[in-house]
Amino acid sequence: MHATIDETGETTGTAARIAALMHHLFLYDRGNQLRVIEETGLSMTQCKVLLELGGLGHEAQAWHVSDLAELFGVSVPSMSRAVDALVKAKLATRVEDPADRRVRRVKITARGKNLVAALVTVRMTGIESFVGTLSAAQRRKLDAAVDSLLDREDLAQTYQHLKGSERA
Repeated sequence: MHATIDETGETTGTAARIAALMHHLFLYDRGNQLRVIEETGLSMTQCKVLLELGGLGHEAQAWHVSDLAELFGVSVPSMSRAVDALVKAKLATRVEDPADRRVRRVKITARGKNLVAALVTVRMTGIESFVGTLSAAQRRKLDAAVDSLLDREDLAQTYQHLKGSERA
């Protein structure tokens, strides 16, 4: 889905407000999310692939390297190198394609799942900390705005996954 041309600037204004919030959330906890990602030694592409392999918002599945390359807009050789690094770090493994034994797919390992869980926990902790600074009225407004978007299947699936993994 691509947005239509917005001659009133409404789309640009909304995008700027969301970008400001995302920037603030990403750096709110003194960049802790970024620090944890940096400490993994993984590139951003490798982190994105690991999160996708981890199935946040949907069932974890094995992927063809070419499909991952297309998803993230990189060349197949670049994606192959990214996957090789994940396999070397034992965060992913190559498995036989059940439909074609000559083809290998990439699947997350238990170690990879643990890292994804740690990354999600750090992100959620930072966001929870920020939300704790909001007034009750601000929280209600934010909840109403976000709830109105949860009729989108992609967002609803991710929300249900995160809600199901709430920490006690």
